[in-house]
Amino acid sequence: MLNERKRLDGRQFDEIRPIWAEVDYLPMVHGSAVFTRGETQSLTTLTLGGKMDEQMIDGATFQGTEKFLLHYNFPPFSTGEAKPLRGTSRREIGHGNLALRALKPVMPDDYPYAVRIVSDILESNGSSSMATVCAGTLALMDGGVPIKSPVSGIAMGLVADEGKFAVLSDILGDEDHLGDMDFKVTGTANGITACQMDIKVDGLPYEVLTQALEQSRAGRLHILGKITETMPAPRPELKPQTPRLEALTVPNEMIGAIIGPGGKIIQGLQKETKTTITIEELPNGEGRVQVLSNNGNDMAEAIRLIRQIAFPPQVDEGATYEGKVKSVKEFGCFVEIVPGTDGLIHISEFAWEKTAKMEDVVKEGEMLTFKVIGKDPKTKKWKLSRKVLLPRPERPATEQASAE
Repeated sequence: MLNERKRLDGRQFDEIRPIWAEVDYLPMVHGSAVFTRGETQSLTTLTLGGKMDEQMIDGATFQGTEKFLLHYNFPPFSTGEAKPLRGTSRREIGHGNLALRALKPVMPDDYPYAVRIVSDILESNGSSSMATVCAGTLALMDGGVPIKSPVSGIAMGLVADEGKFAVLSDILGDEDHLGDMDFKVTGTANGITACQMDIKVDGLPYEVLTQALEQSRAGRLHILGKITETMPAPRPELKPQTPRLEALTVPNEMIGAIIGPGGKIIQGLQKETKTTITIEELPNGEGRVQVLSNNGNDMAEAIRLIRQIAFPPQVDEGATYEGKVKSVKEFGCFVEIVPGTDGLIHISEFAWEKTAKMEDVVKEGEMLTFKVIGKDPKTKKWKLSRKVLLPRPERPATEQASAE
């Protein structure tokens, strides 16, 4: 190679193998792409989820969640081997971590979805982790994720002997095994997002490093051109099968009202609207509510109900309302004035006639028209009256005469 200036497969030192790529390869997933460079191929899928799909991390120095995940699978058949599948290897974890670090910087800020990318290597002859980066970029764009810029990756190699050296672009598996360097570089058109270097020599002269970086940049831009030929920009909309996610910020003191005693309110909302609702407390003291649904009408109804609880309309003393009876007691009935706010119609305020038993005159779920007459200073509950809206019956003449 150093003498004839030609590589094992006949390529020039800076020549990239033929590239073929396609998006929407698996039509029912949230996003997918296949990326092939030479004899290396990655089939990558994208899944978008909600707060419940984030990875929980409980480490020695960090406790929280991670919403961007990338899994890299390297089955034995990808290199023509036949051996049993075991647990995830250190190599797979390392390659997946490199691809994750390459793509995470271009994710949009405050993206509400949890994102999982899975790369399955179908065949491999060098640079499968860099194929994962390229396929991951295409899968993100195919899924409608508004990434800041597409990312490409390339693996650089080195052959050196007695002062001579050659920097190789897009190395083969044999060039990785027999060569002196495996230098993986990923980035956008504007700069590098991640890199990783393995060397089998004591160190690299500055000249070699600068040439490797310059040559890798040319290779990355070439591959980036192939990526943008396949898909120039992210889809403007999510695919129909992707669940829709909306988030709204609510006052911290209203989180309890949305959850309800023992989770009764939030569970009822999820059952009624067929949505998944999650709540988290933000560092600034406010709460963030996320609603996940595959149906636009269900999503809108869930948001409307949550807003009614979190931002209840103002109750005006002296105003007339119509509300549903929430519960019936011996001393009166509790009625919903506005969503999230109840008041009491005392038995003495139900009608002008004397009421013996509340359950005989009103049932739970019945709609009543009433007037807000004040607020109890002890319980801080609104006091309501139904009878003030009814015509007052005339007293019999005998009662009037006796009164006179």
